[in-house]
Amino acid sequence: MPTFECPTCGKVTSVNRADEAPFRPFCSSRCKMVDLGRWLDGTYRVSEPASPEDIERASKPAKSEEAEP
Repeated sequence: MPTFECPTCGKVTSVNRADEAPFRPFCSSRCKMVDLGRWLDGTYRVSEPASPEDIERASKPAKSEEAEP
């Protein structure tokens, strides 16, 4: 049985199927909104601007997404 810990409140939740955890990785809608609020008020922030290498790496498809020759 898969378990996960809510990053907002720390509650450990066990589920049988992924569709039983609609707010995953959060345990509830409330925790999801608390997290969003922290991003919006600046509590969470990206520490430094993305470098050109980071942007290039992010724009490339993952190996599993690349077409076979």
